[in-house]
This record gives sequence, structure tokens and C-alpha cells, in this order.
Amino acid sequence: MFKPRLLLFSAVFAFACSQSPAAWAGCKIVSHIKVGGEGGWDYLTADAKARRLYVSHGNEVVVINLDTEAVVARIDGMKGVHGIALAPELNRGFISNGQEGTVAVFALDTSKEIGSRIKTGQNPDAILYEPSTKRVFTFNGKSMDISVIDAAKGEVVGTIPVGGKPEFAVTDGHGTVWVNIEDKSEVVQFDAKTMLVKNHWPVAPGEEPSALAMDQANHRLFIGCGGNEKMVIMDAQTGKVVTSEPTGKGVDAAVYDAGTKRAFSSQGDGTMTVVHQDSPDKYTVEETVKTGPRARTMTIDSKTHKLYLPTAEFDPAPAATPDNPHPRPKMKPGTFQILVISQ
Repeated sequence: MFKPRLLLFSAVFAFACSQSPAAWAGCKIVSHIKVGGEGGWDYLTADAKARRLYVSHGNEVVVINLDTEAVVARIDGMKGVHGIALAPELNRGFISNGQEGTVAVFALDTSKEIGSRIKTGQNPDAILYEPSTKRVFTFNGKSMDISVIDAAKGEVVGTIPVGGKPEFAVTDGHGTVWVNIEDKSEVVQFDAKTMLVKNHWPVAPGEEPSALAMDQANHRLFIGCGGNEKMVIMDAQTGKVVTSEPTGKGVDAAVYDAGTKRAFSSQGDGTMTVVHQDSPDKYTVEETVKTGPRARTMTIDSKTHKLYLPTAEFDPAPAATPDNPHPRPKMKPGTFQILVISQ
């Protein structure tokens, strides 16, 4: 017997269920993690399984419990920290010391530095652990190359020249790595095992790429370009630019959340851009979220989908002079904190 009302209800219910996982309530700041102390910051790394957040802060790494949001350790004595890479199966973490040109190794279970520091190229900036080869890669801005470290032995096993200034990098976890070359406006793809460069791909219409994230399932790279305020989406297998979306000024980090199919871009102008993946080849900017002063770097907790952005309070910038035409404002002591952003 035909029951139009029942069919209509079923159709509406099915539509509602299909839409609810993608419903976007909008991002907002839900918490402030007070850290304090002196010094600037760069990258931060979340360990969703172990529930730890590792934050670069001047000459130390601050370790925060993701669940309680309490500072649980400080790894000090560093020399200009840029990034932190984690090798959980080895119980090792790796810290790039840009001023010293070294990598410090620490035990994940104790947050204590172990062994001797590893000499790298000049000004190691971003740092990445590639699990299939069990190698750590530092991306060295001044020497324009990549140092390759055996994570278990703590020894440099090779150097990869890239012909420009490397910035952030990502891996598919199966032996291929991609890295932005900021001053060349390109992405370099290389083999983590052979240490050979496979491709140089231009990021046009993007300029000066610094941020990078990856959708591993759909082979898409999200390339934040600080030169002209764009997020370029690229096919990671072919290097073809799929499309681009606008961002704010001073982009320096990007993350992709596979659970919500969204890419996020954090900018130094105090904004975060949210881009929805409608399909692997179609994207929509959903919103621009106000964050905090110079909150240009970011990471994500893949378990809770929360985003973490460092920021601080600043005094007004001093007046410009001929010797210093673009003076930077001074950070107020003790104001360093982590913004926690969620739906």
C-alpha cells in the first residue's frame, strides 16, 4: 500500500542524517593555555595518542597535557627552537635548534634530553619524522639543504641539496616527502629512502610557499603561500595545481583534518582561514576566524579535532626610523599562551 507521508519522512530523515556530519557550527576560541616565560615561538606538534602537545618557545620546548591543558614539562637549554618531530615507536623526540645548527634528542616518556646533539646544516627549521624509513629530516634554511638522520642511531646519513630555502614538509608515511621551497615558489618531492629528488613543481598562482599540509587519502597538498595570500591545492602525485583559495596575510602553517574534511590556514595577521573540501577537486572557504596577535603557526589534535595556536600580547610598535623602518612591537613579559580553537 502506497504511503506518501512515510516516504516523505524517510527522505527527509535520510537527508538530515547525511548532512549532519558535515554541518559546520563555526570555529571559536574555547580555551587559553597560559604558558608564560620569555621568547618567541615557531612550530608546535600534537601527539594525539599519548595526549601531549609540544610547543617551541625560545630556547625551550614546553610539554602540555592535551586533556588537562596543564604544562607537565619543559625541555630547556635549547638554542633557538624551531620544530619538534616525534618517533613514538622509538620513544624519541627530535628538536631542531636553528641558532646552533643541531638536533637535540629527548625521551618521550621522561621529556629529558638524551645523547649528544646531532650536527645538521645551517639553521635547521622545520623537522619531520618519516616512519617507513625511520629517518628524521631537518630543512635547513641557510644552507638550502636537508639533513637526513637515522632516528635510531642518532647519526646523519646524508644531505639532500634542494637549490633554495626549504620551509615546511609533509610525508605520506610510505617513503615520499614533499617540502616547500619558499624563495623558488615551488614544491620539491623526494624519496626518503634513496634521498633523491624526484620532482620540482611550481606552485603558481601561489608565491613564497611556507605552510604545507596533506590529505593522504586523496593525494592532495595544501600549500599556504605568504607571498600573495593564497592556499594552493595540488595533486601530490602529478604536481598539477587543482585550484586555489584566498587566505589572510602572513600564512605560516596549515593542517588538514581528515575527520571533518577541512583544511586550516593560520596567519600572522591574527586570522585563521577554514576551507572545506567539497570533493578532492572542489573547495570552499567557509569562514575566517579571528585568533590572536602573530598566531601564525598551528597544529591539530586528530582525536578531538581541536586546533592549537601560540600567541602573546604585545606593546605598540615603536616609531619607524631610517635605521629601522619596520620596527617590531615588543612582547609583554609572561603573556605567551596557546589558543585552543574548536567548534
